[in-house]
Amino acid sequence: MSRLGYKNIVYHGDVCLGELDTILVSDENFQFPNNEIRIRHISPSSERCIPLSILHTISSFSLRCKLESSAPVEQPHLINLHASCFYEFKTAVVVIGDEEIHLVAMPSKQKKFPCFWCYSVSSGLYNSCLGMLNLRCLAIVFDLDETLIVANTMKSFEDRIEALRSWIAREPDQIRASGMSAELKRYMDDRTLLKQYTENDCVMDNGKVFKVQQEEVPPPSENYERIVRPVIRIPERNLVLTRINPENRDTSVLVRLRPAWEDLRSYLIAKGRKRFEVYVCTMAERDYALEMWRLLDPEGHLIGSKQLLDRVVCVKSGSRKSLLNVFQRGLCHPKMAMVIDDRCKVWEDKDQPRVHVVPAFTPYYAPQAETANAVPVLCVARNVACNVRGCFFKEFDENLLRSISEVFYEDEAVNLPAAPDVSNYLMSEDANFAPNGSTNAPMSEGLNGLEVERRLNQSDEKCVVDSGLPSMKNSSDLKSETSLLPVAVASNATVPATVVPSQKPGLLGAPIRRDNSSMKHGFDLRNQNSAQPPLPKLHGQGGWIVEEEVNRVLPNNRPVSIATGLPSHASQAKGEEAIMAHDLHKQNLPPASQPPEIGVSQNHVSSNSREFQTEGGKTNLLPSYLSIGVLQEIGKRCSSKVEFRSVVSTSKDLQFSVEVLFTGEKIGVGMGKTRKDAQQQAAENALHYLAEKYVAYITPRSGAMDRDFDKLSLENENGFLWDTIISESNEGLGEDGLRKESTPEVGISGDAFNS
Repeated sequence: MSRLGYKNIVYHGDVCLGELDTILVSDENFQFPNNEIRIRHISPSSERCIPLSILHTISSFSLRCKLESSAPVEQPHLINLHASCFYEFKTAVVVIGDEEIHLVAMPSKQKKFPCFWCYSVSSGLYNSCLGMLNLRCLAIVFDLDETLIVANTMKSFEDRIEALRSWIAREPDQIRASGMSAELKRYMDDRTLLKQYTENDCVMDNGKVFKVQQEEVPPPSENYERIVRPVIRIPERNLVLTRINPENRDTSVLVRLRPAWEDLRSYLIAKGRKRFEVYVCTMAERDYALEMWRLLDPEGHLIGSKQLLDRVVCVKSGSRKSLLNVFQRGLCHPKMAMVIDDRCKVWEDKDQPRVHVVPAFTPYYAPQAETANAVPVLCVARNVACNVRGCFFKEFDENLLRSISEVFYEDEAVNLPAAPDVSNYLMSEDANFAPNGSTNAPMSEGLNGLEVERRLNQSDEKCVVDSGLPSMKNSSDLKSETSLLPVAVASNATVPATVVPSQKPGLLGAPIRRDNSSMKHGFDLRNQNSAQPPLPKLHGQGGWIVEEEVNRVLPNNRPVSIATGLPSHASQAKGEEAIMAHDLHKQNLPPASQPPEIGVSQNHVSSNSREFQTEGGKTNLLPSYLSIGVLQEIGKRCSSKVEFRSVVSTSKDLQFSVEVLFTGEKIGVGMGKTRKDAQQQAAENALHYLAEKYVAYITPRSGAMDRDFDKLSLENENGFLWDTIISESNEGLGEDGLRKESTPEVGISGDAFNS
């Protein structure tokens, strides 16, 4: 660090607080205008997250400068500002243009008080993300058409019916023609319902008459007129009929809601607690989009009526969607958001890793697709969202908060750990994989954005839509719904006895225990270490000293001692984070004649070099991070192709699932919380299988063989090559708390597998 050579006068409003020196960081050449630091306001107090952790999450590379005092005399106003911000988890905010510069009070090894780190963020972003991180909340963005709903007007029904009749007439294959005829009948049945609704404001379905109900639409702003729409809901069929413009019957729409939407919606608002802030990004016209969302969220629990205009974002047809556009008013940071969409390519490249792609909703082409799997598509999406949220805040609590609680003013920001990012917990599947068991529908089943715009903007005219070439959906846009398992804590898990992150250390590092009775109004320097800054004045109510429980019992009933003082924050695995998780039991390895199947217990599998046990109870395999390389080396020596292929688990314990193919033959399957974990486990299981196969091959040729591979003599190894891997420290413990051991590396000759 080098001094910039100028000083800044600090103001809070019109009050001069003192003088601070600017310290350069990395390549930044930031300078406050007119060498004045004018604090506009103080940020809200954070309940559980250190301000630095929030700013590092949403603005990792935006440390603009550091500030410290070199004044020969004490500056009590600045010391008071520093201490108040530090202990109350606040920042001092300077507004420059459309940016906010947040002054973060830092502890100091060299007792340079007051001292600050200065981060820049977009206006309003800090306050939004502060609330979300304190509430353990992320953002979720939904697409509408063919993701959550399929909607059709009379015109779109007629176009699709005409196209299908033309195809059936030209189709020589009777089986394919029969399938098209069934699809045609579904379109015609729904067209009949829509026609009845359009003409009579009632429908006859299975002998039962449904009449319209007048539903008042809450205006999203004062500029919108009060609207009452005639609506028919048939919940048992996930079907709704509505009219976009109540005065124009030609805007009548039949909407099919995707099955299991209620399960997903219930998770998002369960127990009145928000797990996600909800947004919509669609290429449809605004009035249509607002009505479709109202049908999905009639009570406005997911998006309040006053938030609709900000949170329902409509993109021009043909344009690419962008999270920055969705959050353009500083509502959230893209790293804290995930997307549910049936297409990935419609999003900006940088946002695509945050998209969980679901199969397109095709109720006419493949109505059985939603029920073919044990877990419906939107339940998979729910589990993915649950797991993403659990993984994000586990990383935030256990890695970022713990590291940042030990950071001092003199440290370098570049050495901070990487901030959690939703994209780290989502997996990109093979583009040509069809997870719902069906290929793409030959044409779009509902209205698209351009189509809706034409219908509504030209409501008095007949729209002419060319039905000769039905729109095709690119199969490369599809992604498997294979998802992550919601975070589950094994019953035998242990909790490390570490300092709780929000027990903010004192400004000199050590956690400080204080008692309310010892505090006096104003500065009390009599019993305080001279190296620590004086405490700020206590306000009449709500001060920053909160007495918490000394011992908090964690789910495994292991008490952890927590120092009192600042509001405590314990990383917990909440029950709702494991909404679909089941306790898995340890399993023995399968017999040599079968490759391991999906469903290995999490207690039995780990990506952190946990031990695998053979049937005899002996540990003799590689650390997991070497298994893939060893397996590929075996394939190379055997002139065989080793492939890792993502698969979909039909069980409710939805994790990443990967198969290992050895020259086309499945030899192992693995599951894990990440794709890498699943690949490593699959490789380990494949090595077990190959080892068993090798033993079965070699035993009749060389006599009885000891199955404890680690006891084999060199002359009887017959192709096994052993290299001892020595840990850096024989006394050290692995990441999972197990002692690291020397482990043999295996290479297997190709002879055993070419017979």
